[in-house]
Amino acid sequence: MAKKELSFEEILRALKAKQYAPIYYLMGEEGYYIDRIADYIANNVLTKEEQEFNLTILYGGDLTDFAAVINAAKRYPMMAEHQVVILKEMQSIDRRQLSPDKLSEQLWHYLQKPQPSTLLVLCHKYGTIDRRKKLAAEIEKRGVLFESKRLKEGQVPAFIESYLQARQTGIDAKAAAMLTDFVGTDLGRLVGELDKLIITLPPEQKRTVTPELVEKNIGISKEYNGFELRNALIVKDVLKANKIIKYFAENPKTNPIQMTLALLFNFYANLMLAYYAPDKSEQGIAAMLGLKSPWAARDYISAMRRYSGVKVMQIIGEIRYADARSKGVGNPQIGDADIMRELIFKILH
Repeated sequence: MAKKELSFEEILRALKAKQYAPIYYLMGEEGYYIDRIADYIANNVLTKEEQEFNLTILYGGDLTDFAAVINAAKRYPMMAEHQVVILKEMQSIDRRQLSPDKLSEQLWHYLQKPQPSTLLVLCHKYGTIDRRKKLAAEIEKRGVLFESKRLKEGQVPAFIESYLQARQTGIDAKAAAMLTDFVGTDLGRLVGELDKLIITLPPEQKRTVTPELVEKNIGISKEYNGFELRNALIVKDVLKANKIIKYFAENPKTNPIQMTLALLFNFYANLMLAYYAPDKSEQGIAAMLGLKSPWAARDYISAMRRYSGVKVMQIIGEIRYADARSKGVGNPQIGDADIMRELIFKILH
């Protein structure tokens, strides 16, 4: 039976309870959770005094031999119960000097008898190891193998609410949607924007992030943004959609075409999936799309009343075509503003 995969929250709870493992292999596309776990271990397992002799941080780009990591892990702690060895940017190891097979072999041999007083933390961003190989099984047997997966767009508002709630701050639903549309699923960048908003909250104001605060401090217009464009397209409000596109054309730095195209593609791709949901209720579509709650499916139900499945397929094709044209394919002379105006016309008619 496969070992249950630990979540980010479960790993942090165990660390806070001082339940340590000899190895933490942190991998995956979402670097935010990898950094959070590694930083917690670096800052909390040892006292400030113990860190001077017992905290070793190495970088993948500097390695020519993985033995440096293994030798550091084999050392005994000095005047402390534990030592911490962290290898950051493991994906930057020069594979010409250190092959993956050689690295795996060295790590596998170390894990046959790991140093019990060492916490060895390996940070492998933007990639994973093959879970079918013996190394993955050995890591899971001895310690923690964690895959940090990128959130789906529908999961980002819940992350925003949870992050702010932990800091005694609320957020308006529209403000959360604006941030999701503007930042996307890059949690590192998103957290930076959220921290900026927390700092700028007036002390006398109820600690709630509003669309007005987002507009003032992040530079997203509360009336002319991707969230409002999507709403206009859902109800086929031609005037509003074209006003927003005009605003985007006049403010290209804060509304680049690639960001808008990605937003539209994600919405219509999800809308296509919604047609295949066995249960077309709010609950059924929310489950199909992995949305936070049934009410989040209402936009898709509303759009399904106005767009046929065939039309949605055509729209997805037009978005792909617009993306290619924005990169100079086919007709490099046409500007981004004209590409967007043409695309919105095709979506609405």
